[in-house]
Amino acid sequence: MNLLLAVDLLAQNPPRDTGPDFGKASPLGLLIVVLLLIGTFLLVRSMNRQLRKVPKSFDPPDSDSEQTTEPPDEPRAPIESDPPPDGTKREPGG
Repeated sequence: MNLLLAVDLLAQNPPRDTGPDFGKASPLGLLIVVLLLIGTFLLVRSMNRQLRKVPKSFDPPDSDSEQTTEPPDEPRAPIESDPPPDGTKREPGG
C-alpha cells in the first residue's frame, strides 16, 4: 500500500531542473574533452615511438664463436656454493 502511495505522489510532481539549459553542455566541457583527446593522441604517438625502439626478438644473437670454445659433449662443472649452516654435506643438483 505504501508503494502505491509513493508511486502516486511521484507521478503527480513533474521532474525538477528542466529549465531551458537542462542537459546542454557548456563550452568548458567541450574544452576538457578536446584537451583529453589531444593528450591521448600525444600519448599514443609517444608509445609508438618507444615500441619502434624495442627489438623484434629478445633471443640472444647467434654467435658461432661462443659455441666453438666448448664442445657440447663435455658436461659443465657444477657451481660451487657455500655449505649449509648446519654442517651437513649435500650433493650438488639436489
